[in-house]
Amino acid sequence: MKAVIYARYSSDNQTENSIEGQLRECKEYAERHNMTIVTSYIDRALSAKTDDRPEFQRMIADSAKKQFDVVLVWKLDRFSRNRYDSATYRAVLKRNGISVVSIKENISDGPEGIILEALLEGLAEYYSAELAVKIRRGQKDNALKGKANGAPAPFGFRVNAEKCYEVDPLTAPIVLEMFTRYADGQTAREILDDLHSRNAFTGAKHGFKHRSAFYGLLKNRKYIGEYRFSDTIIPDGMPAIVPQEIFDCVQKRTEQNKHKPSSKKADNEYILTTKLFCGRCGAMMPGTGGTSQMGKAYHYYKCGNALYKKSCDKKAVQKDWIERLVVEMTQNHVLKDDVIDKLAVLLLELHNKENTLIPHLKKQLADIDKRIDNVIKSIEEGVSGSSVKNRLTELEVKKADLEIAIAKESIAKPPLEKEKIVFWISRFKDGNIDDPAYRKSIVDIFINSVFLYDDELVIGFNWKDGTKKIKLSEFEKAVKATGKGKNKGSYLEHYPRAENLGTQYFSDPKGC
Repeated sequence: MKAVIYARYSSDNQTENSIEGQLRECKEYAERHNMTIVTSYIDRALSAKTDDRPEFQRMIADSAKKQFDVVLVWKLDRFSRNRYDSATYRAVLKRNGISVVSIKENISDGPEGIILEALLEGLAEYYSAELAVKIRRGQKDNALKGKANGAPAPFGFRVNAEKCYEVDPLTAPIVLEMFTRYADGQTAREILDDLHSRNAFTGAKHGFKHRSAFYGLLKNRKYIGEYRFSDTIIPDGMPAIVPQEIFDCVQKRTEQNKHKPSSKKADNEYILTTKLFCGRCGAMMPGTGGTSQMGKAYHYYKCGNALYKKSCDKKAVQKDWIERLVVEMTQNHVLKDDVIDKLAVLLLELHNKENTLIPHLKKQLADIDKRIDNVIKSIEEGVSGSSVKNRLTELEVKKADLEIAIAKESIAKPPLEKEKIVFWISRFKDGNIDDPAYRKSIVDIFINSVFLYDDELVIGFNWKDGTKKIKLSEFEKAVKATGKGKNKGSYLEHYPRAENLGTQYFSDPKGC
């Protein structure tokens, strides 16, 4: 008689040893009853309250091939704790000529066996439901006390001996850095790429491999000290990592990005998308376009409230005009030798800031060393086997990875010289404004925000401190003098509402 084994353990206080024990006893039972084991189906850390178990479903599907006669289970609750699922799938197996045998429960084939079988299944389902109620009640009590409920602590926190959340001094700074950088305008991709290159998530459960995990972190109110479990909400129920004002800024930006318009339309890239704002109502000005009766295409930026809600009377601005204006202003008032010199100083200071990741990696290395010592002690005391050797090998591989990560982090910031930074920024001084790639680079690297008013333009660059004013007439003279301006005629001729475009404002470093 051919048999297969189905083994399962759930996540409540069971381990891999449960699987090994089930397999061993099922094989012994098969030998005593002259059964040949064809294969085994194993579901790890999955509840039998649901039939959503990959190996279980594979076993049911394979039964149609009629390559085995019996399914051996340690107990019936390994097969299912739901009477409906149990009856349904056992009926499927029965149609395929396959029976289910519980090796630990002596059930006869007569009528009393059917009753006993139903009783055992009912008890298993009752136990599962009762356990769920008890667990839920205990979790509610824990929540009211601000204690952890068994789930892994969010990145940046750890659980102490009293089962309360506390700030992890090694990972919390990384969380604060993520929030701060996003609030300052950096993208999720930029932040994650940088942190991954620094091995900042070594040892984290998920590693933030996907941006969805990053955005989930940004929305987690635990970081402002708000404890939540189901419908239980306790303000200040746990320590905060992120200040409220930074958290609120991040939520505002994520909401804006959720509704942000496409950066490309009609094969034209709107490089100021998400950076251009209406000076009247503060709404984002997305790119839009249209075609005249003569078939000519027009491309504009228009206030979102004017475009979608009709609640603002701000007129549209021509795409090419505003993009050229922003880029040329950057060329003439930022890409100058004195400004570049001060920018280089700021960047050098930022680059030389103390590395906070290495202590985090070294702590993990110390923990791995301790585990390796424990395994070696076990071997010296006579404990042996392939599982012990495999564990030692696994720990040694992790140790080597951490040592490499520490070495990489130690040299990840090679010494920079001010001259190199100046040289890199200076590359943008004489770019071709007619080159779309150049214009996009200027906006992406240097521009943080642009507020368009009826009579002025306010440009925020990607650094803090200081403003500078310049009249448009002075700017146009400077453009003509340098020969960089490519627009024909005055800028005023290209802006529908700018008959008297006046003082311009620029943010620049250290008041330069």
